[in-house]
Amino acid sequence: MGNKILLKGTGASPGIIKGRVRLVRSAEEIEMLDKKEILVTSFINPDFLPSIKRHANICGVVTDKGGATCHAAIVMRELKICYVAGVGNATKKLKDNMEVEIDGREGIVYES
Repeated sequence: MGNKILLKGTGASPGIIKGRVRLVRSAEEIEMLDKKEILVTSFINPDFLPSIKRHANICGVVTDKGGATCHAAIVMRELKICYVAGVGNATKKLKDNMEVEIDGREGIVYES
């Protein structure tokens, strides 16, 4: 596991991965992510899902809102993308290019 716990939320899609943070505000920005990056956003709106499905090499997702039973969580589990939902302040605490580790089962974001 990672070092220091940075954030806690809800484990929404299991897995433990390390990667770089990329703050995303629109579906178009998802197309620029690479497989070593973790999509961090306020919430996964329905417009994001086609881009995420097309660009399924994203290594993980962290959102301020959402939970284990939201539509986005179901899609992330289908795509086997690690997901921590409902963190509350991920978009404020995490910055682009930060290296973090996320635990999608426990809902924890660690400093990497």
